[in-house]
Amino acid sequence: MATQKPGMLRSGRSRSNSAHNVFLEYHKHRPSVMKGMQGMQTVDEIEEEEREFDMFHHVMKTGVIYATSRALKNGFSMDDDEWANMGQGAPETGPLPGAPSRDFHMNIEEAELEYAPTAGIRELREKVANYYNTLYREHKSSQYTYENVCVVPGGRAGLTRVMAALGDISVGFFTPDYTAYQQALGLFSRITPSVLLHRNVNEPLMASSDFRFEAGGRGLGAMLLSNPANPTGQSIEGDELESYVEIARDLGLALLM
Repeated sequence: MATQKPGMLRSGRSRSNSAHNVFLEYHKHRPSVMKGMQGMQTVDEIEEEEREFDMFHHVMKTGVIYATSRALKNGFSMDDDEWANMGQGAPETGPLPGAPSRDFHMNIEEAELEYAPTAGIRELREKVANYYNTLYREHKSSQYTYENVCVVPGGRAGLTRVMAALGDISVGFFTPDYTAYQQALGLFSRITPSVLLHRNVNEPLMASSDFRFEAGGRGLGAMLLSNPANPTGQSIEGDELESYVEIARDLGLALLM
């Protein structure tokens, strides 16, 4: 039987303790997290905190928000070349070899300072529609137009708009997946969230045959999923993606991808 060197064991415990301390520091305003921390708060202090702002619902910091906060605690900086932001991705933001120079100066007309259209500026929506037509709908009779496109400021904002448009249905989602799904689905009383479980817990993608069984058996009205998956990056594509679409049509299921 293999044994671990004492020094290695202490090192592992040290890393674990360090990560746990960062977690507690980040969530120190949440009484339920701190209840297990001896010497930090008394029960009376915790109950006083809960009474003071009991009109608010605590929103857990998840995913990249929590990961970035941990990195900042350990010296992460956007302008430090020793770090790479693998949580959000690290796109090239500087000059690219051989690329045209970029103009960072903008001239904005006074009329453009008014409220923008809620679905986004038409010209931008047309560009997005044309982009998808070029990539995915070449030689097809059905083409996207600007009316098929809505521009939103971020993932949660987009999810909230979609959820607000749904009726009284059960909405399925995978786990693991984008952490905002469960939070967004819980905001609307009309929607019943339903977690789809994998037969193989080590396989982040669900086979289309399993998807038909799960979605049909649960009576889902919609299925919310990332493709590629978040955070694993694996994608449903080709024949398997076509099967998902056919299943959604057969079951009368809205596929929100």
